[in-house]
Amino acid sequence: MEALFTPPKGYVVQHTSQPLTMDGNLRESDWQKAAWTTDFVDIEGAAKPLPSLQTRVKMLWNDSTLFIAATMQEPQIWATQTHHDDIIYKDNDFEVFIDPDNNTHQYFEVEVNAINKIFDLYLPKPYRNKGDALISWDVAGLQSGVSIDGTLNQPRDQDKGWTVEMAIPLKAVRMGFPLQTPTEGTLWRINFSRVEWDTKVVGDKNPKLRDAAGKDLPEHNWVWSPQGVINMHYPERWGYLQFTRQANTTFQLPPAELRKRYLWLVYYRQQQYREKNGRYATSLAELKITPQVDVDKQANQLQLAATPLQFTASITATGKATIRINDEGLLETLTP
Repeated sequence: MEALFTPPKGYVVQHTSQPLTMDGNLRESDWQKAAWTTDFVDIEGAAKPLPSLQTRVKMLWNDSTLFIAATMQEPQIWATQTHHDDIIYKDNDFEVFIDPDNNTHQYFEVEVNAINKIFDLYLPKPYRNKGDALISWDVAGLQSGVSIDGTLNQPRDQDKGWTVEMAIPLKAVRMGFPLQTPTEGTLWRINFSRVEWDTKVVGDKNPKLRDAAGKDLPEHNWVWSPQGVINMHYPERWGYLQFTRQANTTFQLPPAELRKRYLWLVYYRQQQYREKNGRYATSLAELKITPQVDVDKQANQLQLAATPLQFTASITATGKATIRINDEGLLETLTP
């Protein structure tokens, strides 16, 4: 499980009052000043080779909108999905995953290809917990633009890459209650994925390479913050997005996020235990987890309440809010 406990990356997003045109060109001065993320890596992390092509992201925000820009090196720019809500990852694409509540549920996904076609969906909970994507959901008010440094669907020449720019209304990534505008230090979970297919040039097309059985070779999955598993739908593995209005702010991981790691240890081991035994463990001892753990130099107490079919685990420390996880991976911070 070591790959599921590497520290996720963090990005401090600066506030802007500058009008930004969503054309993929990033000419505005605030875009020029915004910091790039580190280059994308393989979805599994350090165990796999670094991607052969560079991908990176930068972000800005104002009181109503999150702005995202991504640049992707690409010697062959092509796209075949031409309608809204086509399965965009059948093409090389760029994908955004957002969990504003940082609870692994009620999260959002937006995919875009090189001709600026969008596939957007909402998930009430991850697929592993039998979540069912709501594809009819759209990012209300989304603006996006793509700039191509090269030629689209002309494989006989060499391209340099493409840039996507999008403006996501903050109220669009909220289900139910009205949005609360981020305040200083507000923390969201976010990650980005780039799907890249191996292709060859055949006439005026870029068909995917296939194996001996005639199936498409698996796609490459390159991400900002490594998941540790070939699955973007582990929201607890996404990076952190910290909102600020202050210059020179550095990312700070709250101690509560370190405490949650022990809840995820219980969750993952429970899933393994159930797969092997057909039921959940009813004690921490069965999971080989000690109930007393130190986090940030403070003693914490883990507790497990379980039946063969369900469980809830919690972590508590003096003066700290209790945090709880259930068998569907839903995180809750309890009011003292």
